[in-house]
Amino acid sequence: MNTFSIPGFDLDAFIAATLAEDLGVGLPGGGHDVTSESVIEAEARFSGVMDSRDAITVAGLPIAAAFFRKLDPAMEIKILVEEGARVSPGADLMRLTGNARAMLTAERSALNTAQHLSGIATMTREYVDAMGGHATLLDTRKTIPGLRHLEKYATRMGGAMNHRMGLWDAAMIKDNHVLVAGGVGPAVARAREAGVARIICEVDHLEQIEPALDAGAHHLLLDNMGPDMLREAVAIVAGRVPTEASGGVNLKTIGAIAASGVTYVSVGRLTQSAPAADIGLDFTPL
Repeated sequence: MNTFSIPGFDLDAFIAATLAEDLGVGLPGGGHDVTSESVIEAEARFSGVMDSRDAITVAGLPIAAAFFRKLDPAMEIKILVEEGARVSPGADLMRLTGNARAMLTAERSALNTAQHLSGIATMTREYVDAMGGHATLLDTRKTIPGLRHLEKYATRMGGAMNHRMGLWDAAMIKDNHVLVAGGVGPAVARAREAGVARIICEVDHLEQIEPALDAGAHHLLLDNMGPDMLREAVAIVAGRVPTEASGGVNLKTIGAIAASGVTYVSVGRLTQSAPAADIGLDFTPL
């Protein structure tokens, strides 16, 4: 039984679906690992070590372990580092001992997951460090379909906070909503009248701040503003609601943006563009 859990995420279903995809379950001739079954004796056993080839921030090891346990419930697995830990190149992350076929069949699914999530956590930590202690880093909804809960978990391991999880847990009024509603004030007012508990309103111009606040916005997203304009916006808001800088944020710009006085800085590339971490897995026959 898996004890690792992420709210809203069905780990067992993810493991089963991912392995079924790799094994070709339901396809003609599918449902098994032809290479391992033809080359490796059924009772053969391996020991294995998963390690990092680069300096990374770790995320996803319990999920990787679940792939191996799915195929060999008796496999001995020791996770050597905590989630969110920073490790140096060459650091051992996990040790395994068990059925060789099970290890080889689960290997790619386990590595893909750990590499992807650790890549997100590593990039997130780089952005947090570049902020120099100013503001709080947020992720966005720019996630791979079906992987949102995993990817947002990885940003947390890298030191970010999650923005809204989806379309359901907060209203985010953006330029197209404003266009149809006839202005930020009417758009926010409609959300308030509908009883939405958390209303985020995007503002592109300083003149939109007061109408949004007057209508009852709970959070202002300051879109594509440079550091000087962000400071002006923060002064106008004067602490009445949290402020969030968004747009044009990268590792070179985030330090000045975060130092402008905003509460948050959101970055889509954390989940949209993070490269996979270089994590390997080496086996030894027993």
